Amino acid sequence: MTLEKRRLLGRRQLTAALWRGAMLAATAITCSLALFIVIYVSFKGLPHITWRLVSTAPSHLQRTIGILPDILNTVYIIFAAVTAVLPIGAGAAVYLTEYAENKKMVAVIEYAAETLAGIPSVIYGLVGMLVFSGTFGTSLLSGALTLAVMNLPTVMRTTQESLKTVPQSYREGAFGLGAGKWRVIRTVVLPGCSDGIITGCILAVGRMLGESAALLFTAGFAHVLNGFFDGLAGSGATLTVALYVYAKERGDLETAFAIAAILMALTLFVNMLASFAGAFFKRRREA
Repeated sequence: MTLEKRRLLGRRQLTAALWRGAMLAATAITCSLALFIVIYVSFKGLPHITWRLVSTAPSHLQRTIGILPDILNTVYIIFAAVTAVLPIGAGAAVYLTEYAENKKMVAVIEYAAETLAGIPSVIYGLVGMLVFSGTFGTSLLSGALTLAVMNLPTVMRTTQESLKTVPQSYREGAFGLGAGKWRVIRTVVLPGCSDGIITGCILAVGRMLGESAALLFTAGFAHVLNGFFDGLAGSGATLTVALYVYAKERGDLETAFAIAAILMALTLFVNMLASFAGAFFKRRREA
């Protein structure tokens, strides 16, 4: 090997080593930041999580703090939002992927969905306040509809990509057996991509859990214990809104960090559930 080739090889090896070191450093910084946030929030919040805190409503007379209404409001609003967004998002994805013949129209709708996904949540909150709160009042229902609009692009695009992973030969085989279009979609296509659809919905739930800006405009701040239908019809604070209220308005950082720890645990659980659900349905489909 000549001297020139040795120098060139040495420069290539040095460049590769530098890039490898930079990538390792970036990975270490990312993991360190995530680990620091988890440890810090857990250290500040876990000692203040008590059974009384999570199982009671706040009482001004007894001067006690409880976040049970906020937990239930979070469950109510997520259930209502998923119920609204899933059929619309999945239905739109099925139409665009399986039925639509005008590719330019499909491209325009996909571009619009990607644009909607990038709009700041505070703008959704402002529009939701003018449209949904103006119709249904400041209520959990208004917040749920706002969250549904926010997560519609995510559910639609995730379902679209899942539908595209189903081999075309499956459709052709079903058509060859005499099945109609809708029967093929219902019995062949949708079961074949159920893992991606479910994973996308669970990830949308994770985004709903962490949303606060839009709900500040639409859902309200009430900490009242209500049933499902009464809760949807009335004002209510979710866990993220309660976190803002206790940290910013009341200066109660102990309760704020306790709520933050609960939210962090719920988010981690949702992400793990998405991974397990995707893997489970993938194994079931391949079996």
